[in-house]
Order: sequence, then structure tokens, then C-alpha cells
Amino acid sequence: MTREVLPARRFAENVSFFLGKILYSVTLGFYDDGRVGEVFIGGPKTGSDAETNARDAAAILSIAMQYGVPPSAFSTAVQRDSSGVPLGPIGAVVDLLAPQDGGA
Repeated sequence: MTREVLPARRFAENVSFFLGKILYSVTLGFYDDGRVGEVFIGGPKTGSDAETNARDAAAILSIAMQYGVPPSAFSTAVQRDSSGVPLGPIGAVVDLLAPQDGGA
């Protein structure tokens, strides 16, 4: 499988969400055909462990998507509470993106 590189100039969308009491900001980068190909996550405090973990996880998710892995493939791998609500920011992003890729 080959990594599909994103175009140098691409549409991006910013979204924000709370997970618990923490506000996360997410930037999604798109391929020309509308598929999401990259995710950047900013966390509660620059340089914090929470932000570092969120950024690293977003990089891994981005690379996986660039190799053709749909976000929904991560749906059952992320930590969730007993109601199915994601416990981490990548789970929230996966849930946001999964309907766009046809679901799990």
C-alpha cells in the first residue's frame, strides 16, 4: 500500500469540542475529492502531556488515513465509557469522521 500525499494547498476546516471539561481544537485537512487526510489537535495547554498525547495520536491517525485506513477502523480500538462515549480526543475525532467514511 502506498501513502497518498496531500496536495500542498488544501481545504481545511476547524472544529472544537469539549471532552469532559477540556476544550480541544481540531484542524482537518482535505484531499481535493473531499476525504479527510490529516488531523491536527490542540489541547488544553500548550506543552502539556494531554496536548502532546493528542498531537501524537492525531499524527498517527493522519498517517493511517493517508495509507487508506478509514477512521471507522479505529472506532472499536479507542477507549470508551460504559455508554460508548469516547474517553480521549482521538475517539471523539474518529466518531466525528466515521459517518463520512461509511461507518464502522
